[in-house]
Amino acid sequence: MACSDTEKLSLDVEPYCDGDLSGCAAAMEKERESYLSPTENPSTISVSASIPPDQQGYDVEFDPPLENKYECPICLMGLRSAVQTPCGHRFCNSCIKKSIRDTGQKCPVDNEVLLEEQLFPDNFAKREILSLSVRCPNVGCSDKMELRQLEKHLSQCKFATVQCPQCLESVRKSHLDEHKSEQCIQRLMTCPACAGSFVYANKQIHEQICPFANTVCEYCEMELIRDQLALHCDTDCLKAPVACTFRTFGCHVKMPRNELAQHMQEFTQMHMRCMAEFLRSQTLNSCSVPSFATHSSSDERGASARAPDSCQCRPELMNLRETVLELEGRLVRQDQQIRELCIHNETQKNQVTELRRKLSSLEEATRELEAQQYQGVYVWRLENFSLHLRNQEAGQPIVLHSPPFYTGRPGYKLCLRLHLQTPSAPRCSNYISLFVHTMQGEFDSQLSWPLQGMIQLAVLDQAEGQHHVEVMETKPDLQAFQRPTVQRNPKGFGYVTFLHLQALRQRGFVKEDVLLVRCEVTPRFDASLRREGVQPRGSEPSL
Repeated sequence: MACSDTEKLSLDVEPYCDGDLSGCAAAMEKERESYLSPTENPSTISVSASIPPDQQGYDVEFDPPLENKYECPICLMGLRSAVQTPCGHRFCNSCIKKSIRDTGQKCPVDNEVLLEEQLFPDNFAKREILSLSVRCPNVGCSDKMELRQLEKHLSQCKFATVQCPQCLESVRKSHLDEHKSEQCIQRLMTCPACAGSFVYANKQIHEQICPFANTVCEYCEMELIRDQLALHCDTDCLKAPVACTFRTFGCHVKMPRNELAQHMQEFTQMHMRCMAEFLRSQTLNSCSVPSFATHSSSDERGASARAPDSCQCRPELMNLRETVLELEGRLVRQDQQIRELCIHNETQKNQVTELRRKLSSLEEATRELEAQQYQGVYVWRLENFSLHLRNQEAGQPIVLHSPPFYTGRPGYKLCLRLHLQTPSAPRCSNYISLFVHTMQGEFDSQLSWPLQGMIQLAVLDQAEGQHHVEVMETKPDLQAFQRPTVQRNPKGFGYVTFLHLQALRQRGFVKEDVLLVRCEVTPRFDASLRREGVQPRGSEPSL
């Protein structure tokens, strides 16, 4: 009659039973340990040693799938610290003990009477289960190993995730330091303006209140720090709105500060009338009090009492007239000073404009002299190249022009044009396109046109020196090599598919965020002379 593995195990241990269940269990344990090698003894396996006593079975993905005989009937997972009952059923150690305590002293499978003292370890099942193959539970990891090796693998798995202590987000253990320093929204940052610390999530709030942050005046668009903004608008800003100086006397016009002087000059008479009316009204108000007091006095005084009151008003009027005359004289002197300051300011403005024009002319002459020193060999440094690559990936067309350079002195004036083709560009997506343009130069009248000779274009490998080089022969019949009629010839000559961006990333073309492009031009002034040993790329160079 066939019997299960459990039944066989139960029959094998019967000779050791002499009515004492504890002695029987000890004998069975001794016999099982005798079948295990020292390295397979469950007491030495780290997976079991570190398991909490109340933990359920192994909740992992077995490959191949777990057989029913190794599955705990209570938690329906792989047996952890397997124990066997006298009735021949296997359970997780923690599962069956919890079941006995919670539901009564009986086997959950056949309801046989069962005590905790009757449970004995099933080391054979432990060894078999720990030898089964499982898959790593971490997302992205495809490793397989024996169950006994899972804990060691999890401690080293590069796909293991942990909780960020700052934002509580789950991240890969290998990326935790990078996440905490560069990506965590709760990371501490230092304000470059005020040197204060703040959480990255509050960056916008800090930027709005930082007293040393750069801000822009809403009137003159001048850039200054936030603490200076109020003082700037109150005293310095030429475009900030200000009230007329005579607002006390009735002029309620508001204007930019730089127009106040002109307003004071144009409306001097109106301001004088407003001030006179104001003073007149103040005089009448002040005289009404004694007049009223005179009329409210006793009738015995009569007309003799009113005469002194009218006399008392005359000195006040005289004083007010003198004050008005003095203010008018002061305004005339101020108007004269304002006119002189305006003339002086206009003169200085013209001088500054002339100085700027001379400076621009000197800078242009310096650039022209610098361009003449290259002698036909020019290396173009494209800095912050990663920014151009990000814009290209976002679908933005990137077109860059190099500073001009000469092929000699005298020589042709040229420049380079570089395109980063977008991912959606037809036939040339994700390529670097490189072209040469002729420009109007100082020596054009001394040269022979069209330009003839050999042009070598290269993107320099800054790591191993394996430069990407292409050589092309000029074509005199093309417009690109004719004498330019504008500052830069709109027609260029070069390669639409000079270098793929993937090759750019795979090799050391970009170092410290700088790309180097080299152009060497060898003009040929005699059409009968041919340069030997240089083979152009072919017919691919195009406009």
